Amino acid sequence: MRALMPWRPFRELTTLHADMDDLFSRFFGEEEWGMPTRKWAFAAPAIESFMRNGEFVVRADLPGIDPKEMEINVEGHRLTMRGERKSKEERKEKDYLYREVTYGRFERVIDLPEGVDPDTIKATYHDGVMEVTMKAPKEMVAKKVPITVH
Repeated sequence: MRALMPWRPFRELTTLHADMDDLFSRFFGEEEWGMPTRKWAFAAPAIESFMRNGEFVVRADLPGIDPKEMEINVEGHRLTMRGERKSKEERKEKDYLYREVTYGRFERVIDLPEGVDPDTIKATYHDGVMEVTMKAPKEMVAKKVPITVH
C-alpha cells in the first residue's frame, strides 16, 4: 500500500534545478570552494588596483605570458589589457607520451577613476606581473581617519 503524499507543486522545479546544476558542472567543470577549475582559471588574469605615491596602479598576474604579446589601451576612462595565454605540457615516458596544450585569449577592462592622467601611463613587467601606473589627482590621495573607541 502506498502512503498518500501531499502535493508540492515546486518539487519538480527543485529537480529541474539539480539537473541544470549537473549539466553545467559537466559542461564547465566542477568548482571547488568557489574557485574555477584549472581549465577556466587561465581565461582572465587576476587584477588589483590601488594608490601608491600619488599614482593609480593596476597590477595583473600574467605568469607564463610573453609581455610582448600583451596589448594595453586607454580609451576615455577605460583601461583595456588584452593578451593570449599559450602553455604546453609534455611528458615522455618509456611506454607513453602525454601532451596537453591550453591556450586562450583574454581581455580585462578597468574603469579609471575621474582625474587620472592617461597621458602619463607606464607599463612594466617583472616576474609574471604586469604593472600599469599613471598619475592621479591629489584628491585621490588616501587620508588616514582616526578611530574613536567608546
